[in-house]
Amino acid sequence: MNQDRKQRLDNIFEAFSIIAEGKYVYVCDLHDDLSRWSQSAVDYFDLPGIYMYAAGDIWAEHVHPEDRESYSKSIENIFSGAESSHDMQYRALAKDGNYVVCTCRGVVVRDANGEPEFFAGAIQNHSIHSYMDTVTGLRSLYGFFEDLKALFWKQEEGCIMLIGPNNFSNVNDIYGYTFGNSVLRTLGNFLHTEFSNLGAVYRMDGTKFAVISHSLTAEKMKEVYQNIQRKAAHDFHVDSERLSLPLNAGIVKMDSFDISTETIYCCLKYAYYESKNRKLGDAVIFANALTEDNRLHIEKLNVIRNSVAENCRGFFLCYQPIMDANTEELKGMEALIRWKDESYGTVPPVQFIPVLEQDALFPELGRWILRRAMEEGKRLLQFYPDLVMNVNLSYEQLETNTFVEEVLQMLRETGFPPHNLCLEITERCKILDISLLKNMFKLFRENGIKVALDDFGTGFSSLGILREVPVDTIKIDREYVKDVERSKSDQSTVQFISNLADAYSAEVCVEGVETSQMRDCLKQFRVSSFQGYYYSKPITMDEFLKKYTKPEEVG
Repeated sequence: MNQDRKQRLDNIFEAFSIIAEGKYVYVCDLHDDLSRWSQSAVDYFDLPGIYMYAAGDIWAEHVHPEDRESYSKSIENIFSGAESSHDMQYRALAKDGNYVVCTCRGVVVRDANGEPEFFAGAIQNHSIHSYMDTVTGLRSLYGFFEDLKALFWKQEEGCIMLIGPNNFSNVNDIYGYTFGNSVLRTLGNFLHTEFSNLGAVYRMDGTKFAVISHSLTAEKMKEVYQNIQRKAAHDFHVDSERLSLPLNAGIVKMDSFDISTETIYCCLKYAYYESKNRKLGDAVIFANALTEDNRLHIEKLNVIRNSVAENCRGFFLCYQPIMDANTEELKGMEALIRWKDESYGTVPPVQFIPVLEQDALFPELGRWILRRAMEEGKRLLQFYPDLVMNVNLSYEQLETNTFVEEVLQMLRETGFPPHNLCLEITERCKILDISLLKNMFKLFRENGIKVALDDFGTGFSSLGILREVPVDTIKIDREYVKDVERSKSDQSTVQFISNLADAYSAEVCVEGVETSQMRDCLKQFRVSSFQGYYYSKPITMDEFLKKYTKPEEVG
């Protein structure tokens, strides 16, 4: 096929893609029988590629045998010129071996002389989730991703906002779920009106909505949100009820297209939860959500996210020692994730973990960290048989019902002793069902695995978790000891947590010990261990071995 005809094929394909509304697009050059198909169709049905010769015959092999004759007859009529359109429903074989119901519509595109030149159309896969939300009538989460992909394809700059009500469960509890759906429908209509001619509104998962705008800047979108926020709080009516509906919102600016839609959605959710958990509902623009020193560019996050999908390429662990508070001898170590590549250098976890926690890929990284810590930690156990390896967990890992067995399986496969492992959780785990958490950690402790409550006191739920979940160690966050030599309130806080830990038969580890003065001050309290830069910054396992073993021992 010459390049001019191929360019025309591509142009028609792109034109059909714009109006396809989430369907698979196909365009066939009737002269050369070369077709171009949507990548999503290629992936879903395991087709040879987006460009195919004799695609009609290839596709016929996917059509159910009982539907194949009528399909083939219709395609034959298109190529012979007997018909100028195609509209039929049939079953097609997907990659997973199951047949799905499809509706296929196509038309013949004629040249200037009226001769058939191209056959173009779209296939609707009815097994895929609906692109319309039945409650609000808006485009759904799946429609959102389709339109976001189109924005990437056309490389159009714009802004995306994730918006939703706070504590919506209260509405359902007071008024019931039927009224709750009415509230969501009213909110959807309200957003649609407010963003009329400014952007498209979508119903996302749960009670959240999204907006994609090609015309608004991030700051302008924030202004529109502030107006919406005021109205929702003071002048929001559903049926005969007047409600106050507090909102949260996160905003991401779209000005780079060499990234994935999944990365954008991660950033969007991160900004949304910053609005909800830290900013009392004020809209958070992603670029401003991190401090100036640690600003995370979306492009960097995209590279890091892709690294997780590529067997955690570029990730490595550093280890910070945990010292016995009385003897100041090595007692344990905490595994801390890092990432490095030639373009960005070494990136600390504060720049990617909070955002990646919003991603479905995150548990995969968590599993990698656990396994690598066990594998590398075994190198030290011959010198320190009682040394404890601390590994941080996220609530995303804990919410999977196979997590306990995954940990036990890793211990068996690596040969790492369970009694040398300590799993750290934070107060963020409050969002999980507390009975689930209690049973999970009961199983861990029955198998000899220790549990630590990290960053104690930084959130409102730490005490509640301590009451419900048995832990071996409470770790006092560095924020509570940074002025401990001079601050009576810091000293009282350490004393209180120490007494609390004693009541629950737990040890106390103080993080952020930076100086000998801090160490000496903290020794007056019931503290079991110290961790901080006074002893060592986080270092690689090879550096750790050099620092805490004799050369002849390592050799």
